[in-house]
Amino acid sequence: MYVQVLVDNPNSWITPYASDLTNAICELGHAAKLTHHPEELSKGDVLCLLSCEKIFKKLCLNKYNLVVHESGLPKGKGWSPLTWQVLEGKNEIPITLFEASDKVDNGKIYLQEMLILQGHELIDEIRHQQGEITIKLILQFIKNIGTITGKEQLGESTYYPRRTVNDSQLDIQQSIYDQFNLLRIVDNRRYPAFFVINGIKYILKIEKSTF
Repeated sequence: MYVQVLVDNPNSWITPYASDLTNAICELGHAAKLTHHPEELSKGDVLCLLSCEKIFKKLCLNKYNLVVHESGLPKGKGWSPLTWQVLEGKNEIPITLFEASDKVDNGKIYLQEMLILQGHELIDEIRHQQGEITIKLILQFIKNIGTITGKEQLGESTYYPRRTVNDSQLDIQQSIYDQFNLLRIVDNRRYPAFFVINGIKYILKIEKSTF
């Protein structure tokens, strides 16, 4: 088979995992290519759309167009579902492999696995689990391609909005404990936690102690 992997933002956190996935597919004896440019995609058997920031519409190029979404679809469609659920205090989050369709986050579900958190993990640790499960689900699909038929999504859809840098603002009237889940999901480089006092903005970065 010919498998293509698209991450349309080369600076995305998932790029190293996409590279590992591409190598693993090749080790299974298939041809595989990782690209950051949608215009480079061609006809093939499987396309993996990972953390794409723009909607890819040429779904006719490949027989299967796989997307990984961190919620129990149809619940939690939309943006940054894993982040929103950590903010909600959830420690068991479904990771869903499904077929891309013309309507966003609406295709049939192929596979699911639960991401289990202990409640102390920061964003890099959470992403690592997310990346590893993403690889596992896609490889499982490829190994069993043709025998996994998928199932239609059932139930009422719910949606998460897009997060912005302003969503990393801390409330100076609340305790660190009460805002710990927010601190867990901020990105120290791209969207760090911050607070404002007397009109001045202060950046707050978080990391685990090594001792």
